[in-house]
Amino acid sequence: MPLPQEKVYTIDDIYNLPDGTRAELIDGQIYYMAPPSRRHQRIAGKLFTSISQYIDSKKGSCEVYIAPFAVFLNTNDAKYIEPDICVICDSNKLTDNGCTGAPDWIIEVVSPGSRRMDYFIKLFKYRSAGVREYWIVDPEKNRITVWNFETDDTDEFAFSDQVKAGIYTDLTIDFSQIQL
Repeated sequence: MPLPQEKVYTIDDIYNLPDGTRAELIDGQIYYMAPPSRRHQRIAGKLFTSISQYIDSKKGSCEVYIAPFAVFLNTNDAKYIEPDICVICDSNKLTDNGCTGAPDWIIEVVSPGSRRMDYFIKLFKYRSAGVREYWIVDPEKNRITVWNFETDDTDEFAFSDQVKAGIYTDLTIDFSQIQL
């Protein structure tokens, strides 16, 4: 008797989910996402505002987006993700549907249900897709982990620290002003 085949999902399956259903597609598997907590949204909102104000003040060409915002990591596969925050500096990657290709900088704010996804699966996918910088903001652990994939450096910070962005020479985010 043959073994049952595991269903491989496509982007069409994501777009056919009921309205309001949040999910990501990685390697043909759908990962459903619980609604974020108030604290998660507050942290993501403050980070988005800080980065957006910085880009605007410098009249920069990069654009910052907050979830839900579709990112298709590679142009030739079905990896659909919704990072909490992403910065895209190549306007050719932006379409009406979102971003096609790796953003330059991604920030994920960890929720209890996203810990494994953020620390393992997405870390590997972001690195291999060409994301330049990846931050995991973990309120439960009072920790910000920063991966600079261009220099292969990893640093850890606390919510009392100031964290310098690697893709900009003069952007520092004071996490003592971010937390709730």
